[in-house]
Amino acid sequence: MEYKVLYRKYRPDDFSSIIGQDYIVSILKNAIKNDKISHAYIFSGPRGTGKTSTAKVFAKAINCLNPTENGPCNNCQNCLQFKANADIIEIDAASNNGVDEIREIINNIKLAPAYSKYKVYIIDEVHMLSTSAFNALLLTLEEPPKHVVFILATTNIEAVPITILSRCQRFDFHKIQNKDIIKRLEYVTKEEKIDIEKEALEEIAYICDGGMRDALSILDQLSSTTNKITQKDVIEHFGSVSKKQIEDLFKIILENNVDKFDEIMKKFKELAIDYKVLIKKLLEKIEEEAINEKKTSNYNGLSYQNLKEMAFSLAEISNYVNISIDAYLLIEITLLKYFHNLSTDIPKEERVELKTNSEPPQIISREIILSENETANLIKIRVNNCFVNAKKEYLQNLKERWAKFITSLEDKSLLNLLIDCNIVAASESYTVLTNSIDGTVNLINNKLNEIEEIFNKTQNMNYKFIALTENLWNSEKKEYIENLKNKKSYTFIEEPKKDEETEKNVDNIEKIAYDIFDKEKIEIE
Repeated sequence: MEYKVLYRKYRPDDFSSIIGQDYIVSILKNAIKNDKISHAYIFSGPRGTGKTSTAKVFAKAINCLNPTENGPCNNCQNCLQFKANADIIEIDAASNNGVDEIREIINNIKLAPAYSKYKVYIIDEVHMLSTSAFNALLLTLEEPPKHVVFILATTNIEAVPITILSRCQRFDFHKIQNKDIIKRLEYVTKEEKIDIEKEALEEIAYICDGGMRDALSILDQLSSTTNKITQKDVIEHFGSVSKKQIEDLFKIILENNVDKFDEIMKKFKELAIDYKVLIKKLLEKIEEEAINEKKTSNYNGLSYQNLKEMAFSLAEISNYVNISIDAYLLIEITLLKYFHNLSTDIPKEERVELKTNSEPPQIISREIILSENETANLIKIRVNNCFVNAKKEYLQNLKERWAKFITSLEDKSLLNLLIDCNIVAASESYTVLTNSIDGTVNLINNKLNEIEEIFNKTQNMNYKFIALTENLWNSEKKEYIENLKNKKSYTFIEEPKKDEETEKNVDNIEKIAYDIFDKEKIEIE
């Protein structure tokens, strides 16, 4: 007997076997019960969540001679001959996306069904249709015959023209919850006599990310390689990470053990663990820790503020990853922020160290503290100048350069300041950074010269930066949009020259130090 893969063997054949879409199933069952069948439906949602299966069950149910509470009876002539029924037409728009295929539908649509009550057209991945094909389909959807039902399915609803959407009943399929996937997997493993650990089922449900088809495919593959499927089998074969490994990782952070941290991160990378799975599990652990921090009086983990920062930083990583940037570098840099080293906890600009050695003196960059008025004025000028010719292409390019800059930045003090910043606007020579913490924004704006010098040197660019709190940026953005609506243009504003007196004072401090100490044996930081 020919072997049938599990996801095909256990494809739903009535509404009761459709997993995790109860609300949608309920509406479709009521439509059949009350004989209120629409002429067009569109099913949208992630892959493997049951869109095509539901379309087929619905198509079978509306043509069933003896419909039941769960839709088709699966015993009548129409149900038994469903797969060979000429009145059920399935089209894969990914490979049949031209206007000719749609015109063929138009030509045949007026013909009455040969065997059924309804002629049903199921168009999968409908967003792949060409513009001309969509236009032809639109004509059909506007005035379809009563005996025709269209069911469109898509994983990219945004790509479907609004003119098509407005003529369909829309159903949004959601990722299936892990508990529902596990329950279905338990049923399948029992039917197939597959020996599997409970933890392995949980891991499969986690990896498949809400897709029942993927879960069954993973189970199918593992069942052919081992007699008993363990959690370790799932992790090793499909690049996952166990709950214990995540627990160990957090323990290492709290123990401040950088060596062990480096070791476990290298192991994750060697096992080819999907960085998205790692981030997702880290975020779930952070959520667990954050709840414990709020409800437990003697909680001794990271502070809520640290957990919150860590969560948002990890969530941002996907925005920076591209073909040239290793996601693991970003994850490691983000997590290393929460290791405490006394020599780096104090910002470099706040430390003065006298060294008695014969090495030549090195003058580290000097920070000039701006007043509140000076900072506010600089923000207004640089945001204005950025808006003069801000473009999306500049922003995208600078985001990529920024990600490279962050991953290569060796100065830990600067890295701690900049790791949580986002590039939100860019022109040819100005860019705006945002950060959620006021104090961090102030520190960045007092170190702009140093940041610009390192960034422009390493990235071979010529940019001026300014940092804003997220609230202030939202306010500036709102004002910018209003100005665009009112056709108010932005003109370049010249920046005020640096305070020569301040520079002179810094030079005087160095001169005094040289007068007191041996010039060849002093280093000012």
